[in-house]
Amino acid sequence: MEELLRLVHVLGAAVLFGTGAGIAFFMVMAHRTRDAATIAHVAGMVVIADTVFTATAVVLQPITGALLAHEAGWSLSESWIVLSLALYVLTGLFWLPVVFIQIELRNLARSSATTGGALPARYLRLYRVWFACGFPAFFSVIAIFWLMLTRPAIEFF
Repeated sequence: MEELLRLVHVLGAAVLFGTGAGIAFFMVMAHRTRDAATIAHVAGMVVIADTVFTATAVVLQPITGALLAHEAGWSLSESWIVLSLALYVLTGLFWLPVVFIQIELRNLARSSATTGGALPARYLRLYRVWFACGFPAFFSVIAIFWLMLTRPAIEFF
């Protein structure tokens, strides 16, 4: 059972990381075109991908992690697990606003594509916030991978 839980947990982590990286790549590439129709289409796909893949993995990761820890005999108070959970929460604090920003970017781009107008200043401001939120989330997930692989004993105080 432990091997199955470990597989599901690792697959979930891969989905989180891979979907996040893919979404970031496609949004950046679409944004660089400055074409509202392209951005609207890509942002629409990104919103779907975040809903289907990322949100599902976000829910399953702590469940599979807790079950795996129990099965492996690890205490949830082990320092590497506590730090992983803290980084997971930090990632979520950056991801949740990004979900709503992506929806708004999609809507603004759709509106511009429909009217034939330029992307509004609000789109550009939101895009910058969206872009900036990706860095702490991305590096937090990498740190979580490292913690899962190395399981170091960390002294907090």
